[in-house]
Amino acid sequence: MGTNRPARLAVGVVSAGRVGSVLGAALAAAGHRVVAASAVSRASVNRAATLLPGVPLLPPDQVVEAADLALLAVPDDVLAGLVRGLAAAGSFRPGQIVVHTSGAHGVGVLAPAAEHAVLPLALHPAMTFTGRSEDVDRLAGCSVAVTAASDDEAAWNVGEALVVEMGAEPVRVREEARPRYHAALAHGANYLVTLVRDCVQLLEQEGIRPAERLVAPLLSAALDNALRHGDRALTGPVARGDVGTVRAHLAELDRVDP
Repeated sequence: MGTNRPARLAVGVVSAGRVGSVLGAALAAAGHRVVAASAVSRASVNRAATLLPGVPLLPPDQVVEAADLALLAVPDDVLAGLVRGLAAAGSFRPGQIVVHTSGAHGVGVLAPAAEHAVLPLALHPAMTFTGRSEDVDRLAGCSVAVTAASDDEAAWNVGEALVVEMGAEPVRVREEARPRYHAALAHGANYLVTLVRDCVQLLEQEGIRPAERLVAPLLSAALDNALRHGDRALTGPVARGDVGTVRAHLAELDRVDP
């Protein structure tokens, strides 16, 4: 692996949720072979049929056993128990690459797998996914947080190479930085949704429609300016220091929704 480019790998996806199915499809587009996936819900089964066509659906332990690269794309709270269970079942083998996609965890959660001489990696796309085919294209230009064992430069390189193959941009995130990294992303993405919905609902309460179309250019420009210029992107009465207008706004918001 002198070029740091992973060889063509047999990929197993656990499970075919919004993230797992998309990353599996991206790895397949990069030339790897998705040989098995797990899916329980009807939505996951349909997603696998669309994004991973022809891939057999198997129990998680069989998916991992069939894979050179085991992609564990399960919820944060499920990951540790899944890894322990797979390790106890003997599903891991030396030389495997074991990747999880949880933003909240680094590679420490993969310790039971690492005891079987696998190469543990954490790859978290800084993107929200719908689980549809267009998400594969959205990986282009998306950043992916890469975490490996701090003293294993080869592992860092493999993680970065996988990200590049999927068309994304790797960003190294230290193990100890993962909790704050994930908190920052969740804070930004979820409060952005909350702010937009609050804005739209205030307008709709006054019969102003279509509210989303009305505010889309304003909010899109505000986000772009905030990312480019930071606090200097503040505008309107806040930027001008129009205290009376700001007080009137607060009073109106309090009247509508105390």
